[in-house]
Amino acid sequence: MRLFQQRGTAALLGTLAVLQAGCAGNFGPVEPRPGALARHVVVISIDGLRPDAIEASGARNLMRMMQEGAYSLQARTIQPSRTLPSHTSMITGVSPSVHGITWNDEQVDAQGRVRVSTMFDMADSAHLHTAAFFGKSKFRHLIHADAPDEVEAPRGSEVVLAPRITQDVLQYLRFNRPDLLFVHIPDPDIAGHSAGWMSMPYRWAVRRADAAVEQIRRQAERTFGGDVVVIVTADHGGHGRDHGTTSEEDTRIPWIAWGPGVQNGAIQERIDTFDTAATALWVLGVPVPARWEGRPVATAFQSAAVAAAAAEAESAPAVPGTAQ
Repeated sequence: MRLFQQRGTAALLGTLAVLQAGCAGNFGPVEPRPGALARHVVVISIDGLRPDAIEASGARNLMRMMQEGAYSLQARTIQPSRTLPSHTSMITGVSPSVHGITWNDEQVDAQGRVRVSTMFDMADSAHLHTAAFFGKSKFRHLIHADAPDEVEAPRGSEVVLAPRITQDVLQYLRFNRPDLLFVHIPDPDIAGHSAGWMSMPYRWAVRRADAAVEQIRRQAERTFGGDVVVIVTADHGGHGRDHGTTSEEDTRIPWIAWGPGVQNGAIQERIDTFDTAATALWVLGVPVPARWEGRPVATAFQSAAVAAAAAEAESAPAVPGTAQ
């Protein structure tokens, strides 16, 4: 089943009715791939989240994930540090010079979809099930004909904020078990542009995003029986009422990994936003394309778990559907 949802009460109710009618039966449990660290990965991008805003806003759920998992507050996004180019790198594993998306608005009719493979395409080639929930219409550039398998995204100028995104993701996870799930939460970026980064409204928006992450994480644990790695990151930061420059406030982003096999503590190595796609595929046991600039953040995971997964992959027969 494929969902291109134009937001609105009727559309939402229709979608949920389809889900409740039993679409979960189409996607039963999948055996873990040889070399996988977990059967499921959830990537949550909090639009416009500055690393220093986590503590300043009292985002206690993100702080707890940092305490229980691996994290960096020194990760880097690309140039231009704008939402669409940055998310395209996050999802394709390559920089704008390769994926070609440098604009920051919805131009699908004129420009078409992104012309390189996404992490959804690579997971699909490995026969994994993928889903994405986007809060802005510009993300339609990242949707290909066959991947993700399910998509919810607004059209036009509408932006879907954390409470609705969370509601839809929770409902979806009650009936579906995607191997790779991506969730975009736009609230801090919206507040930053309207009231300023680190303003009181911005910090409120960070706390709303924090609450959304916790609800999604808990539901993912229930749905997947704990066999899930959650990665939380951002596309850019911001200063004043804008972003897009080379300043530290704009280009520094958080990167948090939480779940089974995750190492505890701060990650010392450099992390770039295109490493997120590579890490998600690697955790799922899907080969990372050699042409990608992104590499798995292996130091975020326990060496014993990584070694065991590598040994399993080495001894397993070749699995079809992993063409790069």
